[in-house]
Order: sequence, then structure tokens, then C-alpha cells
Amino acid sequence: MSSPLDWLHALRTHCRRPVMLSIIMATGGGVCAIAQAALFAHILHSMVIDGLSREPLLSSFVAIAAVLLIRALLAWGREICGQHSSTLVRRFVRRNLIEQLTAAGPMAIQAKQTAPLANSIIERVEALHGYFAHYLPQKTVAMTIPVLIIITAFSVSWAVGLIFLITAPMIPAMMILIGRGAEKLSQKNFQLLSQMSAHFLDTLRGLATLKLFKRSQEETERIALSSEKYRKGTMAVLRVAFLSSAVLEFFTSVAIAMTAVFLGLTYLNYLDFGLYGNQLTLRTGLFLLLLTPDVYLPLRDLGTHFHARADALGAADELHALLTDLEDQPEHAPPPLHFTGSVAVELRQVSQLYAGRNRLALNGLDLSVSAGEWLAIVGASGAGKTTLLNLLLGFLPLQQGEILVNGRPIKSLDSDGWRRRIAWVPQQSQMFVGSLADNIRLGNPDLSPQQLQVAAEQANLQPDDQFNQGLATEVGEQGCKLSGGQVRRVALARAFAKDAPLLLLDEPTAGLDLENERMIMASLERLRQGRTMIMLTHRLDTARHADRIAVMANGMIIEQGSHQQLLERNGVYAGLLTGGEQVIS
Repeated sequence: MSSPLDWLHALRTHCRRPVMLSIIMATGGGVCAIAQAALFAHILHSMVIDGLSREPLLSSFVAIAAVLLIRALLAWGREICGQHSSTLVRRFVRRNLIEQLTAAGPMAIQAKQTAPLANSIIERVEALHGYFAHYLPQKTVAMTIPVLIIITAFSVSWAVGLIFLITAPMIPAMMILIGRGAEKLSQKNFQLLSQMSAHFLDTLRGLATLKLFKRSQEETERIALSSEKYRKGTMAVLRVAFLSSAVLEFFTSVAIAMTAVFLGLTYLNYLDFGLYGNQLTLRTGLFLLLLTPDVYLPLRDLGTHFHARADALGAADELHALLTDLEDQPEHAPPPLHFTGSVAVELRQVSQLYAGRNRLALNGLDLSVSAGEWLAIVGASGAGKTTLLNLLLGFLPLQQGEILVNGRPIKSLDSDGWRRRIAWVPQQSQMFVGSLADNIRLGNPDLSPQQLQVAAEQANLQPDDQFNQGLATEVGEQGCKLSGGQVRRVALARAFAKDAPLLLLDEPTAGLDLENERMIMASLERLRQGRTMIMLTHRLDTARHADRIAVMANGMIIEQGSHQQLLERNGVYAGLLTGGEQVIS
């Protein structure tokens, strides 16, 4: 993608058919407008000049009714086609954004502000609507219909046709001049909206802290200032839009007035040219006068929708930048996974820099985990544990060294296939709006009711007074109706439901009371059977249950062995225990 404008133009391929149908229907409406003007002129001339009664003109009245009905149906169909073309484009862009965000992984998303990201997916994509629903087909219609009417006018009066031909291009010329200013203002206004959204989200998240430090009033004033900036930006865009409408109306009125003056002076015999030597009758004059507004109507509509182009270009600038930032497609797709059963993992001389920092998170790390082994990794904050876990999950690209899975480099594995063989229990598990059953089924959407119940029981997620509807109990937004221990057990139930050969756990007992910790550890003992399990923990009492413990510091393994072996070596691990430490900070 070379530029935002090129990207916007490339999206036309996804709505070409409905846009073409919209153009055809609009052009058909223009033909109906010409027929309508001719019929009205004929009826009025026949009644006023020829003195005919209504009966001889009955067929003309029926024809007008039919033309009006056809014109209305074509306008309705055109609107449906426009909405459909916009829907196709917005659906494609949103799907593309979600796919790119999913492929980039959570670490890439964490580097971006949540509010602008959500604003891009919702507001920016919505800003494309007017461009594809109205502006894009209108751009062609603004040429086809005026050309048809000008040709028709030239066939009757070359003078009126010349008026149309000279004045019509003035409208799009002024529209382009004003539209450039509107485009810049629209882009600036989008940036203000992103800033306001991010500021508001940060304030909501930190509301408790602001109240405790008595800074909520200051933050309220900042939000008010941010809102005022956005209001002024919106009003600036509207001022330009209204100015554009006023200019278009002015030139349209001038052109209609010139036509009316020419016809009036010809009727008064002050002018005697422009009609190919024919006499100007009431029928001819009315026909030309009724055609005049329809010459400029498509151009005025294009001007009305021109602000939609400015909005779309402003949105395309940000969407294009976001997609370019996220795009990182491999040249060749890795082969699918074929191995089954237990998973063995080996890390050889793995080194990794912290994102955006010139400091090693992992420094020549060597670690081997046998199939079916339970390994606990302990260490202080900043030791590199989370980086190691993110590498195994495929959320970070490996910078240096090698990670082998059953003897195969992890880079050669299909990422989706690899993740299907991993059950992940994070420290902060994400709960989604829905029931307990819905959240457990994230691990396996094909679970039967019996399997779902077994997974919940294995995770000690038993019905109680709070779960009065069993697994159909609603968890609320982000699991607000659940305690920390219940959220952790839902995450374990997902792991049981997934039945993956490799388990990765990040602080499974952190922040829990003794009762919840006991239930979690009992579930882990059941979950580890026949599986390889790697657990990160700060709690030494949790680590002692593992088959082997690896102590990390400064991105390296400094000692490893079973709980008893590490005690006998009297090293770092033993020193922490004998010093009474139960949690490594």
C-alpha cells in the first residue's frame, strides 16, 4: 500500500457491483427526469395554449404517474445499493483489522493505546460509509446526468445548452477548492477525537486513584477542556460544509436565473437566436426551464457528499497507518503440525531485548523441559520469566537463539497449530460477557454439556449461592460478578476443556487466599496428568509442588533441580527459604 488514498481506491474492488448498479439506477432516474419535464411541458401547453380538456390528456397524466413511480423506485434501489456497497467495504476493513491484530498478537496490541485503537475499529471505519454509499457513485452520476440533459438542451436550444455547458463546471471547481480545506480540518478533528477518547479512558480506569488523591476535580476540568477542543474542531468542519453548500446554491441560482432571463427576453422578442430559427413556444420554454434544476442537482448532491470524501480520507490516513504497522506477513507459510502426544521444549542460547529498550530480558538462556514434566520457574520481577512465556506462546518474535518443540524449531511451526496444543492460564484471565459455560467453552467450543460439567468440576468450579443458575450464571462485564479465585478457576476449567498437551501458567495462585490456593493446586495436580507443564510463580510454596524448579535472574537460569535438591545445594533458592521468604518480589 503506497498511500492512504491508494488504499482507499483499492477498496473499490469490494463494492464494484453495487456501485455500478447505483450508477445505472441514478442514470435511469436522470432519463426519467427528462421525460417528466417533457410531459409536464406538454400537458401545460396543451391546456393553456391549445385549450384541450382533461380527457385527451389522460394518457399523459398516466405517463407522468408512471414516470414518478419509476423514478421513486430507482431512487430507493439506488439507496439500497449504496448501503450495501458501504456494508461490504466496512465489513472487509473491520475483518482485515481484526485479522491483523490477531496475527500481531497481544504484545503488539499492548504497545498501542486502547482508546485510539478501539476508536479506529469503530469510528474510523464508520467514517468510510458516506464515501462508498454516496460519494463514489455520485462522482460518476455527476457526469452522466448533466451530459444527458445538456445534449437534450442542445437539441432544442444551443443557447440554453451553452449556458449549461459553461456554468456547470463552476460547481465542481468550487467544490474541490473548498473540499481541500475540509479534508485537512477533518483529519485534525479525527486526531482530537482519538486524544479525547484516550484521555477519557485513562480517567475512567484511574478514577479510584484520582478520588483517593483528591485530583478528580482537576481531571474533570481537563476532560472539559479536551471536549471543548473537539467541539471547536467539529464546528470548524461544519462551517466549511455550510460554506460549501452556500457556494453551490449561489452558482446554481445564477445558472437558473440566466436560463430564465434568456427565455423571458426571447418571449418578449428582445432576443431572436439560440433556437435554430424555431419559435419559442410555451412547451419548449417550460421544458428547458424544468430541465435547468436537474442539470445542477447531481453536481449539488456531489458537493453535499464531498465532505464524506474528506471524512473518508481522514479516516483512511489513520487506518492505513495502523494496517501498515500491523502487516508482517511471512513469505512462506510454515507447514502444519503433525506430531501428537506429549510436548518436549528446549531453549538454546535464547537472547531477547525488552521491547523499545536497549536491555536484555533473556541473556543466552538454556533450558530443557521433558515431555510430561512439571517445571516451575521462579525469580524476581524483571528476571525474564514473562518474556520466556511470551516467546513460547508465539506472542514475540524470537530475536536470537533457538527454541525446539519435539526437536523442531518453533519458527518452522504453524502458529495456529502450535497454539492449539497449548493451554494457557494467565495471571489476569479475561472474562467475557456471557455465562460461565460460554467462558469455559473458549477452551473448546464443541464441548458437550457433560464434558462442560466435568471441566468445571475438575477446576473446583462448583455451584454455590452465587452461582444460583449453575453454569448458566452470567459473569458480567469482565467477570465483575466473580471473585479473583473464581476467575482463576474458570481459566483452569478452560484448560481442562482444551485438553492440550502443553500447559503454560503465569502466577496461578498470585493474590489468592489459602482456601482458593489449595483448590487451585489440587486442580493443577489433576491437570498435569499426561501433560507438560511450565509454571511461572513468585511463591516458593507453590513452586515446591513441581517436578523441577528453575531459578531465573538477569535473563538466565542460575540454578535448577527439585525442591529437595535445591535445598541440599544451599544456593539462592535455599537461601530464600531459610531466610523465611515465601514470595519473591
